[in-house]
Amino acid sequence: MKKCNQPDPRTFRAIPRLMFSAALAAGVSGAFAAPPAVVPSDGIVGYMKGRVLVKPRAGLSIAELDKELKVHGGRRVEHLKQLDIHVVELPGNANEQAIAKLLAKNPRFKFAELDLVVQPNLTTNDPATGSAWYLAKVGAPSAWDFSVGKSVTIAILDTGVNSAHPDLAANIVPGWNVVDNNNNTADVYGHGTAVAGVAAGVGNNMVGAAGIAWQSRIMPVRVSGLDGSASYSNMAKGITWAADQGARVANLSYQSVAGSATISSAASYLRNKGGVLVVCAGNSGTQLSFATDANITAVSSTNSDDTFSSFSSFGTFVDIAAPGNGIYTTDAGGGYSNWAGTSFSSPIVAGVYALMIASNPLLTPASLDNAILSSAKDLGTAGKDSYFGAGRVDAARAVSTARAMVATDTTAPSTSITSPGGGGVLSGIANVDVYAADPSGVTSVEIYANNKLIATDTASPYQFAIDTTKLPDGATSLTAKAKDSVGNVGTSSAVNVTIANDTIAPTVSIANPTAGAVVTGTVTVTASATDNKSVAKISLLIDGKEVAVSYGGSLSYAWNTGGTTTKGAKKGKNTTTSTTASIQVRAQDAAGNTGSASVTVTKN
Repeated sequence: MKKCNQPDPRTFRAIPRLMFSAALAAGVSGAFAAPPAVVPSDGIVGYMKGRVLVKPRAGLSIAELDKELKVHGGRRVEHLKQLDIHVVELPGNANEQAIAKLLAKNPRFKFAELDLVVQPNLTTNDPATGSAWYLAKVGAPSAWDFSVGKSVTIAILDTGVNSAHPDLAANIVPGWNVVDNNNNTADVYGHGTAVAGVAAGVGNNMVGAAGIAWQSRIMPVRVSGLDGSASYSNMAKGITWAADQGARVANLSYQSVAGSATISSAASYLRNKGGVLVVCAGNSGTQLSFATDANITAVSSTNSDDTFSSFSSFGTFVDIAAPGNGIYTTDAGGGYSNWAGTSFSSPIVAGVYALMIASNPLLTPASLDNAILSSAKDLGTAGKDSYFGAGRVDAARAVSTARAMVATDTTAPSTSITSPGGGGVLSGIANVDVYAADPSGVTSVEIYANNKLIATDTASPYQFAIDTTKLPDGATSLTAKAKDSVGNVGTSSAVNVTIANDTIAPTVSIANPTAGAVVTGTVTVTASATDNKSVAKISLLIDGKEVAVSYGGSLSYAWNTGGTTTKGAKKGKNTTTSTTASIQVRAQDAAGNTGSASVTVTKN
């Protein structure tokens, strides 16, 4: 992915684009393919050749997943287990864009997308104009009276960090290199060190400049190759690793991630563990069509006079703005430089999140979002807009708002099964969709069939693929349970459906009376039924009227045939009039399949 920094026209250094050999050296498998025309975003120069990323519906078996992928010649080569996202390898002659589009339409999957990659072209390095003007602009010194971010861990998902930098070393905690799968998090490109200094450079040490949250911990997570580019899959692995290590804030200063379903899933995983993901809006200078994502805080850039930066991307996906011009911060060489771009707006907001968390550690991600957005300085059009989002971040007001919040939540999530509807008949692999929402955030949704747990989903939208062949045929009650971040559980109303995988009807036989028999008085009617699975119910109908029901494989009924007697033609003689009667036995199995047998008898 291309990092969200903008070149200063007065001084810059060119960064050559590295081709496949560099990608391999960086630990990225596969060559780059041409940028997809179908993705409306800035900075994308390609995607990983021969691969797509897919996320199946919760509950879909590996066997069924492989069956769906095999149609396109795909095979699973890596599983991002925490997110249940699979890296799928395609044949050499495959059209990745077409296959990703087809898989995205497949009802068995929550999403499918290309593993996009952007390489940076230019960065800025102008130490002569550096100053930390942005700290006062966002009210950081006033916020520091109450919080300096102490003990909060901020994961810097980037090109690595120079952990020996004198203005960073004291705040560094162990990180991870997801590209090479080791703990070497040295900065291979220079961008990550600059981002880390903005978020949490050491303060009050008489050296350089202070970061926004200058007593927060910096967790370097390298997600890029040697050329600074990064793929969706490596970013997602970095986010989940940081979440598992306890990071409460993660910063991702790369372009074109706000529209990725893979990144959104990773952000949801982080939120379920109490953390927030902050990303940059990008530097296209144009409007992007990404949708608003509740899992991600997207940040655009402002100037020193609170006007919108000309280089900043904008759109309805933007949540908040922060300074992004002339940001004085640490550089990988051990000194300081001036940088510009939404790459540096993003860590300002990440640092403010850390200040709020330190001031009120029990706040949920949803409460933190509410505090930072509601306290922002409204700029541009009144209310939320596509340029500034909720407004320019205000650290002092955000911390004040967070401190005043009461971190209690006793309200269970709201949840309901939206599909299938009541009375539906399910067979094979059946899709079940659930709505769940909670102010504190929903951490998981479980689906139950007759009070038996079937599958769990941890990321919105909550979508399941249930193998109904593993459930007994017949009436089934579906319920959903949603849990929020503090443990409250909400249960949906039951949706009653019928499981019907069995299509074979029961076989019925009537043992007595036999067809054509003449009956009189009380007759014992006996019948039985067999089924490939089991018989649920047997009904006896005489002349179309149900007179007896049995639950099982046999039925016995004492039938009083009655009789009709009339005066004969000769005086003193009585004659009984014979009539016919229809006897029908119906048998039904659990799936609702019905078999029957009938005989006609004569009553005297």
